[in-house]
Amino acid sequence: MTDEKPEKDETTANPEPTKEAKRPRLVGLKIVVLVAVLSFLAAIFGVYMLTNIIERKNEARNPFFRVVELTDDTVDPEIWGKNFPLQYDGYKKTVDQVRTRYGGSEAVHRTPTNADPRSLVSQSRLEEDPRLKTMWDGYAFAVDFREERGHAYMLEDQTFTERQTAARQPGTCINCHASVYVAYKKLGNGDIFKGFEAINKMPYPEARKQTNHPVSCIDCHNPQTMALRVTRPAFMEGIKAFKATQGVEDYDVNRDASRQEMRTFVCGQCHVEYYFKGEDKRLTYPWQNGLRVENIMEYYYEVAHKDWTHKQTGAEVLKAQHPEFEMFNQGIHSRAGVSCADCHMPYRREGAMKISEHHVKSPLLSINQSCQTCHKASEDELRNRVERIQTTTYNLRSIAMDALVGLITSIKEARESGVPDEQLAVAKDFQRKAQFYLDFVEAENSMGFHAPQEATRILGESINFSLQGQLELKKVVKSPAEVAMLATGH
Repeated sequence: MTDEKPEKDETTANPEPTKEAKRPRLVGLKIVVLVAVLSFLAAIFGVYMLTNIIERKNEARNPFFRVVELTDDTVDPEIWGKNFPLQYDGYKKTVDQVRTRYGGSEAVHRTPTNADPRSLVSQSRLEEDPRLKTMWDGYAFAVDFREERGHAYMLEDQTFTERQTAARQPGTCINCHASVYVAYKKLGNGDIFKGFEAINKMPYPEARKQTNHPVSCIDCHNPQTMALRVTRPAFMEGIKAFKATQGVEDYDVNRDASRQEMRTFVCGQCHVEYYFKGEDKRLTYPWQNGLRVENIMEYYYEVAHKDWTHKQTGAEVLKAQHPEFEMFNQGIHSRAGVSCADCHMPYRREGAMKISEHHVKSPLLSINQSCQTCHKASEDELRNRVERIQTTTYNLRSIAMDALVGLITSIKEARESGVPDEQLAVAKDFQRKAQFYLDFVEAENSMGFHAPQEATRILGESINFSLQGQLELKKVVKSPAEVAMLATGH
């Protein structure tokens, strides 16, 4: 036998691990540590988010701190603002004067006087379009009519308008220009309808003493629940009459209206067509036949109402007020279920809270909030769409104005030539119709945007009435040759 050593079995050897062998173990350890750290951070973030969500839910559940106790007699909006500072901050911004292309107001400086202490007013519409003086000749609006300003000025501007000195204004006017709910209650010993009737009967200076604030929180909100409510008896009566035309009997707006409807109705308390009924000057919304202009015109014929006798023609004519509610109800937004507040008081976020913007203004001044929540187009595109509609309305309105002024001039000349008024009755009735239809669009503060097709239709009807009036004049007005023939008998 040879004395040979066995070969070393490498399979059973236990050599030191190489660097290449150690590296995977180190990487694995790092991954484990990283995962642990990330899990720990995720847990901390999760706890933070959960805490934040709980806090925000509590914030949303308790949207205000009850700093002061509000009652059904709290008129001053500043007191409400202690509980609702965000809404009150918006309310105070209604002093802003910003001009859009076809609306809003520029600040015009004036020298204050004892009779009128205002140092800033809005621009005169009568100076912008002198034809308005012809349309309203003999009425107080031909003396003073200015661009609309924000809610902050609604009481001040009515108190100091020259219309107050041009004609004796009734207390009825205060109903839409001041916070009158508490005044109604006090004057009516708790009955707002009796208080409403008492204010209507007062001269304006006496009614003015019953109020201190423009429209306030209490006019639209229940102070205990913050629910929206209607506080104007004239609207309660008017909407009840309108609902009856739709087959809905005994409609109670505060009982029967949905919350989304109320977001329009609280605005419709004042932004409406109206007239002063009877010797008591009771504020009345003429909706017994419906909300369209012809329904209202028909009602005025039924009750034989006139606002004044036109100075140049002797026609018994009407002054349309601010029929935004009526026109809006004819438009696509209303039919789609959109409310006034959706566009003019859009929702905005404050932390977890969603609040309605109380800086009431043109949607063109807040397109992102007012329009782009529904319309997925750029701000420039949306603004251009609105202004195209308004430009079309404005141009047609100008044609209708020329037609009406032409009719008024022709009737005036016929009277001066000796044509008896009874022979001009038909032409003057066409003036009444043409004037009211035109004024229905003129006095409505959207320049046709609330209901573009309806505004175009109404202005077209106005032009037609003016032309029909001219045709009636041709039947009774003689040419100079005919007049001479009648005078000489040849």
